[in-house]
Amino acid sequence: MGAKPYASSHIAGVASSFTSMRLSGEVKEELVTLLLGQLDEYVPVLEQETLAQDSERKTLDDPFRTRLNYNRTREHMIDRIRSVDSVGSAAVQAGIEHLEQYLSKTLRFAQEAAERDKVSTIKPRHLKAALVQMDEQNDEQQEESGTSFDTEFVAGQVGGVVTATTIQSLARSMAKMPVTKEAVEELLETYTLVLEELESDIRQHAQLGRNPQMFIESIQRMKGLMTLGWIRSMVSRAAKNAAEQGKRAIDIDDIVHLDPFA
Repeated sequence: MGAKPYASSHIAGVASSFTSMRLSGEVKEELVTLLLGQLDEYVPVLEQETLAQDSERKTLDDPFRTRLNYNRTREHMIDRIRSVDSVGSAAVQAGIEHLEQYLSKTLRFAQEAAERDKVSTIKPRHLKAALVQMDEQNDEQQEESGTSFDTEFVAGQVGGVVTATTIQSLARSMAKMPVTKEAVEELLETYTLVLEELESDIRQHAQLGRNPQMFIESIQRMKGLMTLGWIRSMVSRAAKNAAEQGKRAIDIDDIVHLDPFA
């Protein structure tokens, strides 16, 4: 017996997080179909990548990222509730996302502090500097908006901080080939540009009643960026170009000729 489709009312409730506009009944039903279609494409990819990492595994995993432990996070959240009796799955997922965003941003600032010291290891003083910088940023945002919540979109905040080290590691593990400094810098700059353009697309098409397909496609592309899927694809394609030309390393020419939206 197959799973029941999402209720259109449930999808409409989720969509209300992205738009204040009302959705017609037809649009709600179409969104159900579109989301199920996305699962048709996404689940086999997860399954294939899960088995590629561990051929004996019997449980579908997210092979593109390492997450905080679900059960341990849930236990910690239960320890901290006061006025409700239990913690639901959605709350645990939200808690994990919140903690991972915080971890990503903290490490980004700490790495910047380490780079200013011209060292390759994040040390306690760099973490301290990162926390000070984050406090200052939150204070500035609080003055400007009257809230202490950090709503700034951080590149790579969901799938981990994208750094030169990340790219070099992927190239070594996937392509068995080093990457020149110039190629890494070009790839990081292209990543930022693609991220900004996709964010703009998502904001533009957030009115689901107008064009839900483009919105969902933009979300999927953003997911690829956040899970390092985009970086993996670019590195693989660049490595192929380099190998075809008999090179021993990926250089900037192998990056600039790639279509970042392909």
